[in-house]
Amino acid sequence: MKKLILFMPFIGGGGVEKNLFLISNFLSKKINKLRICTISRKYEKKFNSKIKFIYPKKNYSENLNIRVKYLICLYELYKYLKSNRNSVVISFQANIYCIIICKLLNIKVLVRSNSSPLGWYHNNLKKFIYQRVIKLADKVIVNSLDFKKQMETNFNIKVENIFNPLNVNEIKKKSKEKINYNFFNKGLKIINIGRLTDQKDQITLLKSINLLKDKIKIKLLIIGSGIEQNNLKKYIKNNNLGNCVKIKKFLNNPYPYILKSDLFVLSSKYEGLPNVLLEAAALKKFIISTNCPTGPKEILLNGKGGHLFNVGDYKKLSKLILLFLKNKSQLKNKINFTYKNLDRYDLNKNLMKYYLLIIPFLKS
Repeated sequence: MKKLILFMPFIGGGGVEKNLFLISNFLSKKINKLRICTISRKYEKKFNSKIKFIYPKKNYSENLNIRVKYLICLYELYKYLKSNRNSVVISFQANIYCIIICKLLNIKVLVRSNSSPLGWYHNNLKKFIYQRVIKLADKVIVNSLDFKKQMETNFNIKVENIFNPLNVNEIKKKSKEKINYNFFNKGLKIINIGRLTDQKDQITLLKSINLLKDKIKIKLLIIGSGIEQNNLKKYIKNNNLGNCVKIKKFLNNPYPYILKSDLFVLSSKYEGLPNVLLEAAALKKFIISTNCPTGPKEILLNGKGGHLFNVGDYKKLSKLILLFLKNKSQLKNKINFTYKNLDRYDLNKNLMKYYLLIIPFLKS
C-alpha cells in the first residue's frame, strides 16, 4: 500500500484546521503510512501518535509570512516525494503549486478545496491558471453542494462533494465548560468567530453595530486573530464602540461563548462551508449570515433556517438584527429547522467518505 501525505503548510486555528485534525486522526486508524507535511509544530499533540511529520529541519517562527511557509513546505514535499515515489498526496493548502510538484514527479494528488474561487480570483489570468492546473489533480474535493455546482459550471471541473464532518456531541460537551465573562451580561448578545481578515469582513458587522448602538442595548463579541485586527480596533475606537464591542483572541474552545450568546452573525465575503455556522446551529443559536459563495445559503436552507443578507450590506444587517430582537420567540422554528437538518454533516458518515475515496488511490 502507498504512503499517504497530507499537505498542510500552515496550521492555524480555523475551520480548515479542525477538518484536518478530524480527517487525519480518523484516517490514521485505518491507514498505517500516514504523514503530514507542515511547518507548524505547535499542534502536534492534536494528532494521533501514529501520524508522522515531514518538517523542515529549521524550526521556523509561526509569524513567518504565509507565502514563505508555503514555499518552504513545497520544497520539503518535493524532497520527500523524490525519494518516496510510492506515495499519494492530499493537498489542503497551496493547491496549485502542490499539484504542479506532484505531476512533475508523477505522483497521484487529491485536492481539498476549502473556499469558493469566485471569492478570491479577481482577474481572467488567475481564473485561466486555476482552471488549467486544478484539472490536473486526480480528484478535487469540495465541501458543499453549491461549491460543487460552481466548480462544474464556472470551471468545467468534475468534483466530489464531502461535507465538513460535524461532531455535535463534542461541541455540546465543550460548550458546558464554565467561563466567567461579564461582558455578556446585558442587552442583545451577538457573537462572530473567524480570522480577522478581509475575507471575513468583520468591518461590515461593526458598521451595522454602529447604526444600532443608540437604538438598543447591544453587545458584540468577535473571537479571532489576524491582520485586520488593528483596523477593526481603530474603527471601534473612532466610533466609540468600546462599551458594546470586544475582540477576543483565538480560542481553542469558543463554544461556551456561543452558548452564552443570543445571535450568531457571519459577515464573510466568501467561504466554502463555514464550520462556525454548523457549530452555532449545533448549539441551537439563531444565525444571520451573508449570502456569500458558498455554504451559508445551503446550511440555512435558503433562509428557512436563518436570515441571509448580501455581502457588505451593513444597513440590511442592522435591520435583520432588529427584526430578530422583535421576533425572538417566533424564530425558534427556524433554529429547530436548521438543527434537524444537520444529519447530512454527520461526523462518521463524512469521514468514511474520505476513506472510501482515498483507499483506491493507495492500492493502485
